[in-house]
Amino acid sequence: MQADPLAQLRLLDVQSLDSKLNRLEHRRSTLPELAALEKTTLGLAELQDAAGRVETELADLGREQRRLEGDVETVRAREDRDNARLTSGAITNARELESLQHELGTLSRRQSDLEDQVLDLMERREEMEARLAGLKTSRTESEAEVLRLSQARDEALASIGADRAAAVAQRAERAAGLPEDLLKLYDTIRAGAGAGVGAAALRARRCEGCRMDVSGTELSRARTASPQEVLRCDECRRILVRVADSGL
Repeated sequence: MQADPLAQLRLLDVQSLDSKLNRLEHRRSTLPELAALEKTTLGLAELQDAAGRVETELADLGREQRRLEGDVETVRAREDRDNARLTSGAITNARELESLQHELGTLSRRQSDLEDQVLDLMERREEMEARLAGLKTSRTESEAEVLRLSQARDEALASIGADRAAAVAQRAERAAGLPEDLLKLYDTIRAGAGAGVGAAALRARRCEGCRMDVSGTELSRARTASPQEVLRCDECRRILVRVADSGL
């Protein structure tokens, strides 16, 4: 293939801009803010789930406490009625009196047991409420961090987007007017080559694409070839562009 030497040098500019675009894409996909945001978002979801479970447990404890308090009131009301009967003097039968006193003792023990259960539930609720408060504080902090990271991500993406738009425009400018067959060969090589490099400079007798020293035979061929001939590296098969310090 033949191409004007200046066109071959401009191809190196195109390659430089393509490499810049690759770096920008890599930077965009590996932004530290993305990983941090994902981790923080997952942590926030876990905090929300944990808070939801605690709220459900608190609601269950509240219902159980209200039930027990209702039982306490029922026992207390029955105890009050029995005490009223006992103090009214209406009961004269010894066996009935003994039975009433026994029932009052049973009610007193039942009331004490229920009140102990209520106190235990109240303590558990206090612990759960303290835990919920801690989870809510952590959730608020995580929400603020998600917002901060989202803003940092958006700013970084906007900066990358601006750099990419500038590089795309420069690339189009440098590629304009280049021979179609040269660009097609370059794009084909770049698509199949490592690191997306389709053209490299021959500098100091080394291919800058594969970083390998060019053999003596290849150097001799490059030295005697016409300036218009498009050279290829024997090692990596990239387009090899002669420059001022090629060492020929």
